[in-house]
Amino acid sequence: MDGQRAARHPAGLRELKKQRTRDALLRAALELFTTRGYEETTVDEIAEAVDVSQRTFFRYFASKEEAAFTIQSMVESRFVAELRGRPARETPFEAMRNAVLGAWNSINEAIEALVPVEVHLRTYRMIESTPSLLAAHLRRAMELEDLIALVIAEREGLDVETDPRPRVAVAAFSGVMRVTGRLWGQRETGLEGLQELTESYLDQLVPTLAGDWRRPQTP
Repeated sequence: MDGQRAARHPAGLRELKKQRTRDALLRAALELFTTRGYEETTVDEIAEAVDVSQRTFFRYFASKEEAAFTIQSMVESRFVAELRGRPARETPFEAMRNAVLGAWNSINEAIEALVPVEVHLRTYRMIESTPSLLAAHLRRAMELEDLIALVIAEREGLDVETDPRPRVAVAAFSGVMRVTGRLWGQRETGLEGLQELTESYLDQLVPTLAGDWRRPQTP
């Protein structure tokens, strides 16, 4: 029966094998990066850990850097897709906040399907502590902010080049996301902890920016 199924669906089986190979390479790369060091790990060592050739590695990843940021790229893509689908009635901040929270379940499941949460946490710390990766991380963050500002401007019917509000809103939002990510990286909590921390800080964004800090807060 399995042979008949394979004969009927060879393309599907090939794609499944490719996906498994890619996932195995990713897990091996992140494990090696976070235990031996990013700069100290070679592509050959990653390939050897999965018993494939260096050429096979480059079929799936253009570089070590691409492998290191694979999960982050997945998270960013899902957030942008969720943001594009938010109802037009939501304000820009509501749309960004709800996009983050609305994507959590699928993002968490996708991450845990690839690597243990503990490896994901170690990867985040590695990126923050490796100068070459930190520089790439900051560059990627700027590119993502530009993309989000364009999405917000399109939602609101604005020209992002002449109206500063989309970029201002995205800068504030992204600042909160960076802070919560850094705090999460310093703690021993799972993805649920990151979700709770992010939601808590986002809830403080508007009151913090619009409020009078000199006026005593009411309990």
